[in-house]
Amino acid sequence: MSRHLILVTGPSRSGKSEWAEDLAAQVGNPVIYVATSQLDPADLEWRSRVQRHRDRRPKNWTTQAVPLHLASAIATAPADHCLLVDSLGTWLTNCLDQPEEDWEKTTQILLVSLQSTSNTVILVAEETGWGVVPAYPLGRTFRDRLGHLTRQISAIADTVYLVTAGYALNLSQLGTPLKNISQR
Repeated sequence: MSRHLILVTGPSRSGKSEWAEDLAAQVGNPVIYVATSQLDPADLEWRSRVQRHRDRRPKNWTTQAVPLHLASAIATAPADHCLLVDSLGTWLTNCLDQPEEDWEKTTQILLVSLQSTSNTVILVAEETGWGVVPAYPLGRTFRDRLGHLTRQISAIADTVYLVTAGYALNLSQLGTPLKNISQR
């Protein structure tokens, strides 16, 4: 199977990771689960969440921890593998201290790696902009960067899904893509 880029987005606890896992299992190629989180030994609740994700995945999948260098992981992945990246929001959090100019470069490098790979890549992203505008600058930066990043990726993706309340909607079939992906 040649490259196929899939974006799965949705709110927290919507089922987006499970949907992405189902899609990866259907590809038929070996799967590399690209985990973007960093484990804090003191955060027992987060460790429990991560463990539930691990328990749900097939044992023959490889897990690769990639908290920062996502573009490199995509560019150097073995041929004929499916990469499941979970999640863009967590990866962005790990890069949140980058000044805007550096973040834009990081984003462009990621987009180039996604367009250059011959592998199927499934990316999971959180939808954070459906609520109130965060009252603090870092929250607004996170929300704006993630919204813009998912929009840029959806513009080059073959398929985009919105998962909410346990239902997956194929936005590529149901929606009309916007042509202007400015940073507004």
